[in-house]
Amino acid sequence: MSKPVVLYSTPTCPWCIKAKEYLKSKGIDVAEYNVAKDPDKYSEMVSASGQTGVPVIQVGKDVVVGFNKARLDELLEQ
Repeated sequence: MSKPVVLYSTPTCPWCIKAKEYLKSKGIDVAEYNVAKDPDKYSEMVSASGQTGVPVIQVGKDVVVGFNKARLDELLEQ
């Protein structure tokens, strides 16, 4: 069973776009939230990560701040 993947992003963030494209290329279903337009999801992101920058990617209970391909691969393979 795969872990749920959540991507907190903004439409103008180039690293968010790269992360989304990367996850899509791996066939990963992603729940994506635009934190620029959704204050509740922004608060949820900050609470989960302690960060205000995007992207923040949550894989199950693990949180990755920024687009860290190696860490994402590691978490997705567990």
